[in-house]
Amino acid sequence: MNSLWVFGYGSLMWEPGFEYRERTLARLEGWHRSFCMRSIHHRGTSDHPGLVLALDAAGGACCNGVAYSVEAARAAETLDYLRERELISSAYLERTLPIALRDGRSLEAVTYVIDPDHVQYCGGLGLEEQAGIIATARGGRGPNTEYLWNTAEHLHELGIADPDLDWLSERVRSLTADAASNGL
Repeated sequence: MNSLWVFGYGSLMWEPGFEYRERTLARLEGWHRSFCMRSIHHRGTSDHPGLVLALDAAGGACCNGVAYSVEAARAAETLDYLRERELISSAYLERTLPIALRDGRSLEAVTYVIDPDHVQYCGGLGLEEQAGIIATARGGRGPNTEYLWNTAEHLHELGIADPDLDWLSERVRSLTADAASNGL
């Protein structure tokens, strides 16, 4: 088996959790990064769901992220780890999709996309509604705000523009500052 490639667009960019031999910027066509999945485990609960990023299919769209190359000898353990982490509620679907690396190489990478038929799918929420949810949700891996801000920060560090995440980051900072000043 050749090396395994994994495409990350959210928390995998800043917390992959597996060993890799190469990390590079990459682009995935036909999908966009979106807060379109209700989180009932990691960044919210069943009673108060948060939002996490997923790849939502969209013709003409693209998503810039990070590709990781994993040695063949570590491929099985890496996939086991990713499946335990990403497929916790079956809202994500594991797909092998074509990506383009920054250096011009084209290859196939494992990535996790939203299942639009899953009950946790919530595509089409407005940015203001997303901000309100993210500002108050908390799950097993911490506050939803942390997930948003870490992702936005790492996109900036990588030189990847995402105006929606920038807007959400600022709006959620404002909402949480207002709540803190009001003693909420």
